[in-house]
Amino acid sequence: MAFDCVLRAWHLHQAEIRNFLIGQMKEPAMADDLLQDVFFKAMREGQDFCELQNPRAWLFRVARNALTDSHRLRKHWVPVPDHLPDERAPERAPVDELDACIHATLPDLAESDRDILLACDLAPMSQDAYARAQGLSLPATKARIRRARERLREALAQRCNVILDSAGNVCCHSQTKGLKC
Repeated sequence: MAFDCVLRAWHLHQAEIRNFLIGQMKEPAMADDLLQDVFFKAMREGQDFCELQNPRAWLFRVARNALTDSHRLRKHWVPVPDHLPDERAPERAPVDELDACIHATLPDLAESDRDILLACDLAPMSQDAYARAQGLSLPATKARIRRARERLREALAQRCNVILDSAGNVCCHSQTKGLKC
């Protein structure tokens, strides 16, 4: 036979490895499946297995790895009762909820304000690219976008009743469906 050394080591250590796996898994059928996997891996090693200094240690290492893999792959499913709230989608921060109000307010702004905000804040255009496209200097573009943001902030404060906390962060605002505070 091609790999007599594998068979010899297997016959010497199979019972000991099986007992180890059964002790760990408490299920003889699953332990036998893992034992078979260990044997196949030893056979696949072939001639390299024959050159091992300690075949018993190698077989036990492969058995431990197979045991670890089987524990990782084993999924424990627990049914979730229907009455529990869905916590997968956390509540958005008040400032994140302003997107609907921003899109409703943009048409009310002057076209120049709307254009620079859409290009530089809501689209991926840099201020430098916007300045070149409009034939403006970069400082002039920065000043225009700062003023456009201020006018948008004022329009949002009036239209959506934006309320800031003591640190100047949006704490709440109202949308068409009532106050969110």
